[in-house]
Amino acid sequence: MRLRTIQVIAALAAAVAFILAFMAAGVLLLSGLFMAAGLAAVAWLAWSLVRQVRGRARNRTASGSV
Repeated sequence: MRLRTIQVIAALAAAVAFILAFMAAGVLLLSGLFMAAGLAAVAWLAWSLVRQVRGRARNRTASGSV
């Protein structure tokens, strides 16, 4: 069976489409990992700032009452 030119072109286009799809999936996975790392960093920063503000508020009420 001899392949026609259009069939060869379609096969090459399908191969390129699959390669691009796998690259996009990899980029999506990597982007998701960086997004999770960024969210974790922001959450840690917010938690530490809240803890610091609460500590200052306790110190002010304790020293203000004496």
